[in-house]
Amino acid sequence: MADDTLAWINRFLHHLQTERRLSENTRKHYRRDLEELQSWCRDIGVHDWARLDTGHVRQYAARAHRRGLGGRSIQRRLSALRTFFNYLLRERAVTTNPGLDVRAPRSDRVLPDTVSVDDISQLLDGVRGDGLVIRDLAIIELLYSSGLRLAELVGLDLADIDRRERIVRVTGKGAKTRVVPLGRRALVALEAWLRIRPAAPDETAVFTGRGGRRLGARAVQQRISRMARARGLTGKLHPHTLRHSFASHLLESSGDLRAVQELLGHADISTTQIYTHLDFQHLAQVYDQAHPRARKIK
Repeated sequence: MADDTLAWINRFLHHLQTERRLSENTRKHYRRDLEELQSWCRDIGVHDWARLDTGHVRQYAARAHRRGLGGRSIQRRLSALRTFFNYLLRERAVTTNPGLDVRAPRSDRVLPDTVSVDDISQLLDGVRGDGLVIRDLAIIELLYSSGLRLAELVGLDLADIDRRERIVRVTGKGAKTRVVPLGRRALVALEAWLRIRPAAPDETAVFTGRGGRRLGARAVQQRISRMARARGLTGKLHPHTLRHSFASHLLESSGDLRAVQELLGHADISTTQIYTHLDFQHLAQVYDQAHPRARKIK
């Protein structure tokens, strides 16, 4: 029967690929979480998904918590379990979803790292260099200009960019498509790159490596870190930091949370609301430094 539980996991992953068209990376995370669940079920003698009940799932979450797993990680595992059982319900392999009423323990919300507008200027203004530096500048400008995820950036094709309208068509999580604006400086940097972009036959990627093939995510991470060091920025700069900075700076200037949600491609506005915490932190710092009744008593 244990083999059958694994067979259902494989069918579910095939469903994610062919019907929901989720990315390989997302499917990999589902596989890891569900195979870990299957291993735990085998250890406690549950060899049929239909026998897994809410009590078992609570035990599963509690064990993960005892082992030091954070609330967000446990929530991710429970989310994978619930999604999997929704599929099993659809296939009539089970009659209930045992994860519906189980919630992960709350954990402190970790605010994303951002860089200041001055640091962005230090990173991007006055950059000079060869073809790879021109490409890297276009990458960073685009990440900060349009708030792209790393996977969205490396997945961009030439047909996704409309230079006349200054927009980028992005395929995000769950194969959902959104259109985001392309800033003027990002457009200038992108056009400079496209003039010298080497490409192998039939290669459609916007960003390519020396051999003309699509640039990978790891290479982008390394090149951004390298440019940050070369420009004198302290700390490691990640592509996602540029996305967070885009959102934080835009919200700080506009105050339009709904617009930031649309630009980031968040399905739920509660995900976007974390940037209101960043904005409040900035305001609190200004208050502490400027208000006469907030200063330290000498």
